[in-house]
Amino acid sequence: MRPTPFAFLAAAAAAVAACAHSTASVPGMPNATTAAAPRPDPRVGLKAGWFDAGQAIWNLKLVSSTKPSADFLNLSTPGDNRLTNSDLAFTGNLVFQGNYSGWQVWDITNPAAPTLRTAFVCPGSQSDVTVYKNLLFVSAEALSGRTDCGLQGVQDTVSRERARGIRIIDISDVAHPKPITIVQTCRGSHTNTLVTDPKDPENVYIYVSGSATVRSSAELAGCSGATLEEDPNSALFRIEVIQVPVAHPEQAHIVSSPRIFSNLAAPPVHHETPADSAAAAQRRAARATAGGGGAGRTRGPRTGPTQCHDITAYPAIGLAGGACAGYGLLLDIHDVAHPTRIGAVADSNFSFWHSATFSNDGDKILFSDEWGGGTAPRCRVTDKPEWGADAIFTLRNNQMEFQSYYKMPAPQTPQENCVAHNGTLIPIPGRDVMVQSWYQGGISVFDWTDPKHPTEIAYFDRGPMDATKLVGAGYWSSYWYNGHIVASEIARGLDIFDLAPSAYLSQNEIDAAKTVVFDHFNAQEQPKLVWPPSFALARAYVDQLERDGGLSRERIAAVRQELARAEGLSGQTRTDALTSLSTQLHGDARSSSDAARAHKLAYAVGDLAKAAM
Repeated sequence: MRPTPFAFLAAAAAAVAACAHSTASVPGMPNATTAAAPRPDPRVGLKAGWFDAGQAIWNLKLVSSTKPSADFLNLSTPGDNRLTNSDLAFTGNLVFQGNYSGWQVWDITNPAAPTLRTAFVCPGSQSDVTVYKNLLFVSAEALSGRTDCGLQGVQDTVSRERARGIRIIDISDVAHPKPITIVQTCRGSHTNTLVTDPKDPENVYIYVSGSATVRSSAELAGCSGATLEEDPNSALFRIEVIQVPVAHPEQAHIVSSPRIFSNLAAPPVHHETPADSAAAAQRRAARATAGGGGAGRTRGPRTGPTQCHDITAYPAIGLAGGACAGYGLLLDIHDVAHPTRIGAVADSNFSFWHSATFSNDGDKILFSDEWGGGTAPRCRVTDKPEWGADAIFTLRNNQMEFQSYYKMPAPQTPQENCVAHNGTLIPIPGRDVMVQSWYQGGISVFDWTDPKHPTEIAYFDRGPMDATKLVGAGYWSSYWYNGHIVASEIARGLDIFDLAPSAYLSQNEIDAAKTVVFDHFNAQEQPKLVWPPSFALARAYVDQLERDGGLSRERIAAVRQELARAEGLSGQTRTDALTSLSTQLHGDARSSSDAARAHKLAYAVGDLAKAAM
């Protein structure tokens, strides 16, 4: 897993060159743009600014940009980390946006003009958010977070007023959220993953990833920061699983504390640049001088990770991906309340395994590396493209095999925090297309259907907040939800994008993606994408077969003509026409260079025939 290193500019040039195989519009794709990415890359050299920074966009449309609400916008101190926007969760037409000082709720019924439903001030650090029906779950980790959400903080080293764990909120009336309870944990909650169990509809489960120091046992009984050799009940080397009875959320409690890190050796690490190493040493010295609250980890020989940063569960396949500091873990979650580790990978090019995403069919997994913790510039010309990137693995018999790296290919300035961060799949049928945030590196949309050759197909970027110094900003999360890309910008608010048709993505593929609609969505509980029967779905597969030469031009034209004819019919005549076409297409698949996709088209047409009955 150590590919030959090369300069970042060379990687960017290679990525652009790979995109430049054709400058002709792709036949049969209305409004298709050229296949070549813009050169030189317009993301390089953008003007700095807060709400007036320069912008670069390719194959996306910026639908709206909404500034933070008054309680979460500090006009006197841009980039104030106490007002950092964090992760997103969705239900109906509502977007819940976490913030280090609480959360905001946006109504995106009209995505061109989101409206604020409520802004709830409740300091507690990251405030990772997930939703389920009338319940909101919010992560609390900061030592200053209070059980009553007060602004005065917690002054005592040990206090019953401190909130570190999962806040559970009743959002039946979203404009007037009602706190229900706080499930306290020894290390607080940096992130949380909501997991549903098809076999247990009475409960939902929360996987808690806590990465802070272990609190004193005088504050929460049973908390210990010792090594396992010193204390087999240590709060280190484990996650917490909270069971939440849906009908009685006030009874939520920790149901298990799986030790998924047992017997992992210290992972390999890569060396930083000399300048970064010196800066890191200064920060460590400053932290040592300042001290900190709670009981920390006992010093000793290097070991494997003691916690996960984030866990992505995929209940439909019974697996979860744990991004756990020095390792990427594969977890069996068939017993949702008791996840177990079944695989682990490490990589000397990775610094901090941050998040995970599965391909829709579950045969691949992508891990991201948040080298620098999200506050450092890690997309400079001097940074290797393997560092702060994504690593893509294939999955065979629960074994992970490395295939390639992907990193946003435009070099950024030392004034821009930039590294891989949160994203999701976009439901393009038959392909693995993902949108991902890169902090001040912007948003990158890329295709990783071929795990050895991920390719960028769209992007959006702004210039740095400040041209003279690094001021934290950029995209924390960018997620596809019910037809749009919704993005949480750390300092600038909430942005919404639409995909634009291009040589890489047809309008039919975009229309088919929009047919996948969720009642609610939490990115870390990955849903199985299922497309309802539609002519857009069938036409999307036709476009793909044309793009990769899976059927002849003559046959592509004939199939399009027959689909158009059938769409104009109704009742039994439509059913008969589509049934006949489906049969023909299965026959075409036998001689197609892309038989699997040709069969998908045939099945999509067959499903349309059934729907017409």
